[in-house]
Amino acid sequence: MDGIPVRARVYVGCAVLGALCCLFPLPSDRTRWWPVLLLAALYAGGERVARRRFAGTLYPVLLAGAFLFPAAAAALVPLPGALLSPVEHRPFPLRRVWRAARLALGVWAASRAHEALGGREAVGASDGPALLLPAAAGVLVLCLVLAVLDGGILALAEGLPARRAWHGPFLRSLAPVGVHGLAGLMMAVLWHSPYGPVAALLVLFPMGVSWWVFAQYHRERAAHQATIRALVQAVDIKDGYTRGHSERVGQASLLIARELGMDEGRVEVIRFAGILHDVGKLGVPTRLLRKKGPLTPEERRVIELHPEYGHEITRGISFLGEARSAILHHHERLDGSGYPYGLVGSQIPEPARVVAVADAFDAMTSTRSYSRARPVPVALEELQRCAGAHFDPRMVTALTRVITRDGWHPIVTADEPRLPAQSPADPVPERPGARR
Repeated sequence: MDGIPVRARVYVGCAVLGALCCLFPLPSDRTRWWPVLLLAALYAGGERVARRRFAGTLYPVLLAGAFLFPAAAAALVPLPGALLSPVEHRPFPLRRVWRAARLALGVWAASRAHEALGGREAVGASDGPALLLPAAAGVLVLCLVLAVLDGGILALAEGLPARRAWHGPFLRSLAPVGVHGLAGLMMAVLWHSPYGPVAALLVLFPMGVSWWVFAQYHRERAAHQATIRALVQAVDIKDGYTRGHSERVGQASLLIARELGMDEGRVEVIRFAGILHDVGKLGVPTRLLRKKGPLTPEERRVIELHPEYGHEITRGISFLGEARSAILHHHERLDGSGYPYGLVGSQIPEPARVVAVADAFDAMTSTRSYSRARPVPVALEELQRCAGAHFDPRMVTALTRVITRDGWHPIVTADEPRLPAQSPADPVPERPGARR
């Protein structure tokens, strides 16, 4: 049970108690149990295949149960699959119980919402227009309950800010669960048709095709992530003193991009740029990267070649897109004092301006061979002081706003202990852009 805070375990216990309460009282004797058992068995067997082969899930089966059965019976459908399917991380029993409790609560709430709007009667009568509103309500309630439960565990177990923990999962789940809701509604309607459960189960075949398509997409993303991890690990091995820096710059770049309202596709590209911004250090002599103390002018000129090296290293990686321009130009400054080309103002690509601020922020809040870590407020003040000269004020304002609102929770690698905050009286580098 190691690694899970006590407060998170208590939260899981409360969810389990809530799920048990949802199962009672059990439906009346008039309820036919074989459809409940059939859907439960289908979910238990199909979930294992869907997750392993297609990176999907059988939410259509759960929603069909919510649309067909009383709430207590519907809450039984996910239990065998949730308790028996494998989990990836320890503690295994706790995670299985949590998965079962959250799904039981979500399906129970979806079934109650669907029934309250007359959905079960509409399904039985196959009344087309009357089907949609109750089904939409059930889907929305399922998304909301799962997002609230998941957000709570993220806030308690990982220390995420409550707003981010709840808001993100809910928005991300609406589209996929909405599609699953349509499939579940089709299953429920066909279940009452003359062809019965056999016709209902045929709905899962097109879902299998869509899962296969998504599986290819996920495999491609996994290959992209593996490429990035390999490059970052190579940089970390060569410049071990700044281990974890790349991931933190990617994290800060992501926060800035989202705060500026960029679409998720561009946010991901900018995160890649932040993670890979120093990949050009692979072309810099190791003795310079690990040198303690200031660099000579000649050594600094060699160090300042790393953006161009990085641009060349990533030339053949097509999925990076405009991230390559950020890798090349993240040391440019608005006043033209940066490198490698001395670009001015809007000549600097926007992703590079994002990464420049994220890079400077992490450089000031991390201990290096040539400087001690600064407290977050001091680093933000220094960025604001240099905004307009070195850094884009929009990017500085975005980072300041998101950290002030949600706090800064940096990624810390296993071999890099979190350092205590230094006194605000510690000297601040005269030029935060002058770093390696």
